[in-house]
Amino acid sequence: MGYRSFVAIGDSFTEGLGDPLLDGSGAAAGGVVRYRGWADRVAERLARLEPDFRYANLAVRGKLIDQVVDVQVPLAVQMRPDLISFCAGGNDLIRPGSDPDRMAKKVAAAVRDLRGTGAEVILFTGMDPRDTPIMRRARGKFAVFFMHIRSLADLYGCHLVDMWSMQGLRDWRAWSDDRLHMNSTGHRLVAAKVLDVLGVPEEGDWRMTWPPRERVDSRAKLREDALWFRRHFAPWIGRRLRGTSSGDGVDPKRPHLGPLS
Repeated sequence: MGYRSFVAIGDSFTEGLGDPLLDGSGAAAGGVVRYRGWADRVAERLARLEPDFRYANLAVRGKLIDQVVDVQVPLAVQMRPDLISFCAGGNDLIRPGSDPDRMAKKVAAAVRDLRGTGAEVILFTGMDPRDTPIMRRARGKFAVFFMHIRSLADLYGCHLVDMWSMQGLRDWRAWSDDRLHMNSTGHRLVAAKVLDVLGVPEEGDWRMTWPPRERVDSRAKLREDALWFRRHFAPWIGRRLRGTSSGDGVDPKRPHLGPLS
């Protein structure tokens, strides 16, 4: 079955951070970095199969699960598309005191509302955080939440994109310098996985084996870690202390259901 409309909701993962959309000169269009991401890539493929295809992307970086459910889900329900993707919770899980069981109840209510429109819904498990020094301390919490997502997909008849099993994403060459967002290669792999789950023919394959990586000098690795701490981790800590978010003042990139330009 062809999809005539698709609405993507969530946080930076769905907004597409790490996958910049550049013009022909290699500079961000208009001097402002815009992002493509897996959802745009999926929409582009679906649009090639359906002439009247429409797409909206309501995702905003930094949003917590309550914000996604309370703001974006009602908008998606009003749009009544054929297909809705929902992925949220990562920003909650990396915060102390987050409760994966409470989060899952919030997701369950959202999925009921989304499925109630008659739309097909895509849910996601996230990556196994064991390779990430900071997040792997909360690996058990991540696993509990993702098991809830699996059960909700089964209970409500949703498509499930299992990123935990995507070995190609375990290589740092699929990730941006901030070590939190996928780069263009990572987003391309996720898009291929989504299309595979939907049963949509696609040239690319999400199963990827990376060639052996050159050995990195230990001193170079220390310099790289220090640069990451200064450019990415320290600002993140600063936002937590100030109670601000990277998504403050950021609007959805495609707030209305319309044709792809």
